[in-house]
Amino acid sequence: MKTFASALFLMFLSLSTFAQQSPFGKWRTVDDETGEEKAIVEIYESEGRMYGKIVEILLDDKSALCEACPGDKKDQPILGMVIIEGMEKKGAEWVNGQILKPENGKLYDGKIWREGDKLMVRGYLGFLYKTQIWHFVN
Repeated sequence: MKTFASALFLMFLSLSTFAQQSPFGKWRTVDDETGEEKAIVEIYESEGRMYGKIVEILLDDKSALCEACPGDKKDQPILGMVIIEGMEKKGAEWVNGQILKPENGKLYDGKIWREGDKLMVRGYLGFLYKTQIWHFVN
């Protein structure tokens, strides 16, 4: 009985550790310059890759269009837009995808990882990069 209880405890511990480190769920973004909360992005997995979609706009016009976005996203509503695409899992990080910044329409190579209740979202433009910290919602 002790062996079964120990095994059950270890399984629960490993599952809870995995759940705590999962990047999937809803995250609150923060404006780099003002520190104001901007949007809620839902991070999800599809066919083994990570994606992120804006599900709520907290600042600005909730019906705003992405005027500067490239391709088929140009002039589309920002609310509901997929801004993180095709990230692949590599260890504890997600890499080799793209991150779109709707404010300026720029596409960045990306890397995402979780640190506790924070999601580290890094966009690269050549050798330059910037990391945003997003906060867990649920």
